[in-house]
Amino acid sequence: MEDLRLVNVTKKFDNFIAVDAINLEIKQGEFFSFLGPSGCGKTTLLRMIAGFETPTSGNILIGDTDISKLPPYKRPVNTIFQNYSLFPHMDIYNNIAFGLKIKKVHKSEIDERVNKMLDLVKMKDQEHKYPDQLSGGQKQRIAIARALINEPKVLLLDEPLAALDLKLRQHMLIELMNIHDAVGITFLYVTHDQSEALNIADRLAIMNKGSFAQVGMPDDVYERPESIFAAYFVGDTNLIEGTVVDIQDDYATVICKTDVDSEIEIDTNYHRRPLLDEMVTLSLRPEKIAISRKPPKHKDDFNIVEGVIEDILYAGTHTQYMVRVGAHLFRVFQQHKKVYIDEYSLDWEENVYLYWHDTDTHVIFETDESNMATPNLIKSVRRK
Repeated sequence: MEDLRLVNVTKKFDNFIAVDAINLEIKQGEFFSFLGPSGCGKTTLLRMIAGFETPTSGNILIGDTDISKLPPYKRPVNTIFQNYSLFPHMDIYNNIAFGLKIKKVHKSEIDERVNKMLDLVKMKDQEHKYPDQLSGGQKQRIAIARALINEPKVLLLDEPLAALDLKLRQHMLIELMNIHDAVGITFLYVTHDQSEALNIADRLAIMNKGSFAQVGMPDDVYERPESIFAAYFVGDTNLIEGTVVDIQDDYATVICKTDVDSEIEIDTNYHRRPLLDEMVTLSLRPEKIAISRKPPKHKDDFNIVEGVIEDILYAGTHTQYMVRVGAHLFRVFQQHKKVYIDEYSLDWEENVYLYWHDTDTHVIFETDESNMATPNLIKSVRRK
C-alpha cells in the first residue's frame, strides 16, 4: 500500500514553529482534509509534502520511500493551487498535455490521455478554448485534469475552491468527490471552510498552532469534539463549564453555575468516565436544542432550563435565538417549518423553555473560563 506517512514532521522559521512534530498516516485512496484557521500550519504542511518547503526535522514517506529531501518534480505528487496556475497562452488541450510533453511522451499517447482527462472533467467540448474564456469552475476542472494526467500517487489541493462563489463551490465539491472516486488516488485537501471539510473528507485533521487538535471521521469530530478548540472551530456550539457531582452507569450529572446565586443541573452521557468533582466543559450544538413556550410533555431523559429570548436572527433555513439563562447566553437554531396551523413565532423578551436529550450533551475534559457562555463570545445587542 502506498500510504502517506508523516513522522515527527516539524517546520521552523527562525524561532517560530509553524508545524510541530506532526505524526499522521493517510491511507492510499483516502480523501483527507486539513482544516484550520489562517496561520495554523496547514498550508506549510501541504507545501512540505509537495516539496516546496523542507522539513526542519522528521520524515515524509509514500509507501516505503522517504520523499523528504526529494525536489518537487521527483515526487509522485501534484498540487492544485487556489489561482489554478494555467498557462494563459496555451489552449485547454495543451495546458493539460504540458506535463506529458515535458516527459516526451509519444503524441498518440498524449492524445489518448488528454481526451481521457477531458472526458473525466466533462470539458471535451472546450479543448480549443483559452483559460481567459473559461469560468472559474471550468478553470478548476482543467487544473485538476492537468494534475491528474501525470498519474500522481497523491493529489494535493490547497484551498482550491476559495475563489468560487457559494453555489459553484457546492457544485465543485460534488465534482471533486466524483473525480476522486473515478481515479482512486489519495486526495489531500486543505481548507479553512468547515462545511467543505465535513462534506468532502473521509477523515479530517483540525489544526491549531502547528499541531493537530483532533483527527477523525467528520461525524465523530463534529459530534464528539475532544477539545474546546475543536468544538468551537467545527460548527457552532454552546460551551458550559461545570463540576461533575454524580456518576451513574454511562451518565454523569454536572452542576453549572448560571449566576452568582443560581445554577443548573445537566445530565449527560460520556465516552470517557469523568471523576467526581472534576471540572469539565459541556458542548451542546444549537440545533440539538428545542425551544418552546411550554416544557416538554415527557421529561424523562431531557435536560430542561428556563430563559428569556434576548435576540432573534433570521438565517433563511432557520432562525437563531439567543436565550439568556442567568449569565449564560444559549444559542438555539430552530428550523423553519409549520407543523401546526396555530403555531406562532417566538418574540423578543419572551420566557421560554430550552430542552434537549441527555445524549446530545458532550463532555470535554478541558476548562476555559473565558468561554463560559458560548465559544463565540457573542455580546448580543437587544433590538429595539
